[in-house]
Order: sequence, then C-alpha cells, then structure tokens
Amino acid sequence: MCRAVSTMSARILALTGTLLLVACASSSDVQRAQSTADQALSAAQQSQQTAQAASQKAEQADSNAAAASAKADRMYQQNLKK
Repeated sequence: MCRAVSTMSARILALTGTLLLVACASSSDVQRAQSTADQALSAAQQSQQTAQAASQKAEQADSNAAAASAKADRMYQQNLKK
C-alpha cells in the first residue's frame, strides 16, 4: 500500500511538473504570438497609410493630366482659328 501511494504521488508530482512546464511554455507562446500580431497590425496600418498617400498622389496626377489636356485642347482650338 505504501508503495502504491508513493508511486501515485510520484506520478502526480510528475504530472503537476509537466503541466507547469506546459503552462509556462504556453504563456511564452501566447506572448510571442501577441507580439507578432502587434507587429503585423502596425505594418498593416503603415501600409494602409502609404496606400492612401499614393492614392491621393494618383488623384492629383489625374487632375493635373486633365488640366494639361484641357489646356492643350484650348491651344489647339486657338491655332485652328488663326
């Protein structure tokens, strides 16, 4: 009986130790995953800001091109009248 209790106690201690190790590793893994997720979110936000800035520049370029085209049309029409 003493031997059975001793073996059972050893198993419980081993299981408890294993669970503690797994819990520590899991906590570390969760922290690492959270850090990676935070970095990914930051990169995505920066990418979105860069894309918005590029979109604004493209809209300005389109507006400039339209203005240049209109000016060229006016100049062409004026030359036709001469």
